[in-house]
Amino acid sequence: MSSNLFKKIENHSAKIGIIGLGYVGLPLAIEFGEAGFHVAGYDISERKVNLINAGKSDIDDVPDSKVAHLVKSGKLVATADPKLLKHVDTISICVPTPLSKTKDPDVSYILDAVKWVKEALHKDMLIILESTTYPGTTEDLILPILHETGLKVGKDFFLAFSPERVDPGNPKFNTKNTARVVGGTTPACTKLAKTLYEKTVNAVYPVSSTKAAEMVKLLENTFRSVNIGLVNEMALMCDRLKLNVWEIIGAASTKPFGFMPFYPGPGLGGHCIPIDPHYLSWKLKSLNYYARFIELAGDINSHMPEYVIDRIRRIMNERGKALKGASMLVLGAAYKKNIKDLRESPALDVIRLLQEEGAKVQYNDPYAPVIKWDGTDLRSVKLTSALLKKADMVLIVTDHTDYNYQWIVDNARLIFDTRNATKTVRTGRQKIHLL
Repeated sequence: MSSNLFKKIENHSAKIGIIGLGYVGLPLAIEFGEAGFHVAGYDISERKVNLINAGKSDIDDVPDSKVAHLVKSGKLVATADPKLLKHVDTISICVPTPLSKTKDPDVSYILDAVKWVKEALHKDMLIILESTTYPGTTEDLILPILHETGLKVGKDFFLAFSPERVDPGNPKFNTKNTARVVGGTTPACTKLAKTLYEKTVNAVYPVSSTKAAEMVKLLENTFRSVNIGLVNEMALMCDRLKLNVWEIIGAASTKPFGFMPFYPGPGLGGHCIPIDPHYLSWKLKSLNYYARFIELAGDINSHMPEYVIDRIRRIMNERGKALKGASMLVLGAAYKKNIKDLRESPALDVIRLLQEEGAKVQYNDPYAPVIKWDGTDLRSVKLTSALLKKADMVLIVTDHTDYNYQWIVDNARLIFDTRNATKTVRTGRQKIHLL
């Protein structure tokens, strides 16, 4: 192991580089900066770079005050020039890993980042991939590219994988107090990466390899996806059986062992749970193995927006009103409560499907004032009692805590609540339909 780099990490003189300043990279940069390291963050977005250097944040969980303090103290600088990466001692790759339309992994952002790393690579440098990907990416895809420089892993430079575990909007767990899993391509790589993260987070758990660390992340999100798929299917079954799925889950949750509550909804959103399990499924197909749980859960979860529309249509029909031409008010556009992130949000599918049915759709979201919609902007409308009373149906898609649900129920004519957000309202339940 490089004693020089180890000493730099130990005495906090190592210069930290981060590629990608989004929901993963910027919180990580803040933790490194607050731990006393100098951080250079690289991003291809000039707007984001200028925003950070002006002491501002566009990430829900990172307040402007933290960015401003670190920028002012010289601990954090953002840049759109990858050449500056030549002057850092460690590089963390925190770029998106989306799926193609055929649900194949799109690792183009990782490859772009590795290209910049290759040009900046020097002796005694530690590279850590944090982007979620399929098992084998670090060693099979990244390592050969870096070896083209003539430098050898475990001797000249060090390579590891440590999956991001960011949960936007979580008031309890953040980058610092969520344990880190680390796997290196050699024992020295693992030790250096572990040492680095121990300076910024509360706990680090090393595993045997980069492939093991990559698999850990996929297990975490596959666990979530499969269990959400199960409870979504339970909602479909309870609909057929004329049962209240929320009552069933609440009663089952009283068991102190052997049960963990998950909750149904209008679909899955965000960058992780709807996407990451398909990385594992894709990889296993190359080994002639069909990941049945992943595919089934993905199928159920992806069709929940259509189920929501079907339920709305039935509810409207019972009242002698067609969905075509109906006035629909959608509350919440973000993929989860109390954040502004619209990535993969089921609300977008619900709005699109309502429009395709000929409904007149408006939406309100205090966190997401604009939706970029097929080349046009759909803007959040002001939520008033008059707007609620005018709508043929109010559809609760994202259960932001900013909403006064008692007031909403008191003023709305008809409500379809996909999140059980109205569970505490005192009156008016006769007008509420639950998922």
